[in-house]
Amino acid sequence: MKVDLISEHADPLAAVGGVDAGGQNVYVAALASALARRGHRVVVHTRRTSPSQPASVPMAPGVSVEYVPAGPPVPIPKDELPTYMPEFTDHLADRWSMEPPDVAHAHFWMSGQAALQAADGFPVVQTFHALGTVKRRWQGEADTSPAHRIDTEREIGKRAGAVLATCSDEVSELCAMGVPEQRIAVVPCGVDLTAFCPEGPVAPRTARRLILSIGRMVPRKGVDTVIAALRQLPGADLVIAGGSPDDEETVRLRDLAAGYGLEERVHVIGSVPRNQVPALMRSADVVVTVPWYEPFGMVPVEAMACGVPVVASAVGGHLDTVAGCGVLVPPRRPRALARALKELLDDPDRRARLGAAGARRVRERYGWPHVAERTETVYTQVIEGKLCDLAALGG
Repeated sequence: MKVDLISEHADPLAAVGGVDAGGQNVYVAALASALARRGHRVVVHTRRTSPSQPASVPMAPGVSVEYVPAGPPVPIPKDELPTYMPEFTDHLADRWSMEPPDVAHAHFWMSGQAALQAADGFPVVQTFHALGTVKRRWQGEADTSPAHRIDTEREIGKRAGAVLATCSDEVSELCAMGVPEQRIAVVPCGVDLTAFCPEGPVAPRTARRLILSIGRMVPRKGVDTVIAALRQLPGADLVIAGGSPDDEETVRLRDLAAGYGLEERVHVIGSVPRNQVPALMRSADVVVTVPWYEPFGMVPVEAMACGVPVVASAVGGHLDTVAGCGVLVPPRRPRALARALKELLDDPDRRARLGAAGARRVRERYGWPHVAERTETVYTQVIEGKLCDLAALGG
């Protein structure tokens, strides 16, 4: 089938690590390639952010990325994009009037809004990646989302042919929004098991115990909690990967470490090329990821795939992925995190057991071939109108 993926702010070819470049970019790129390997023709539509970007770029065999002219061709924070989405929508409608897909799969709420307005005669599947209700609950007045986001997500959930939730916690959120449960299927994010695996290169490290935090440099990721916990972990170093040296959050975290007298033990290394992330993960004694909230969370699953034990906050997708083969702690609780890390760092046998259990779980559930197959099943059922069968897909 011909599948069009819409990802208005998350370019699958963009470098991961910026404020608006993270798990969704990886997800869209990997899903597109995995669907193409199953014989489908895939086009990804994303907003043009540079004058030098051509109209279309081949990404992988069977996959192309089309850059949509919508607003100035410069990077724009995603919360400022709604002004330009009518132009994005009109471009999709024109494109689809000439070559409609069999199914469109929208990623994030603005993509869903545009796809539903532009689609004519074919179904739209929605993956939100993050929900405005959850963001508003945790960030309150600091939430920069447009005021209409939550109402728009509710409308998308009710109009889409199907909604793919990435974890069971999201199903509860969607049902509370009024999305019919029979139109929700749980299809998790996936991992490249050829790159993220226990065997392979290991990044250089010292003999000191090493804790790794990696991800986008935004406050909700809770890296400040990890720095605060490090005060109670003498003999351990913390490596923080992601972002750039000038990011506001990077500067804040560096200042926080200095305020605690941890300059020699906290190493802020900035963004790491994607192909070097597995080696960096394998170098760690433990990977820690303690966001306040997390729709799914790629980092713990990638670390688990590498056979590295994970300490994660007990939120969102972590409740599906980490529970039972990692350590869950409450978010924003440095003392609880310090206790969990100390117990794990002091027990190499337990680290080995958790690492093996995590790798086993990822192989069984989260490889991209498996995720693409489940996604394809949803596409087929929506095209054939078998909405009642979606809930049977389970988690």
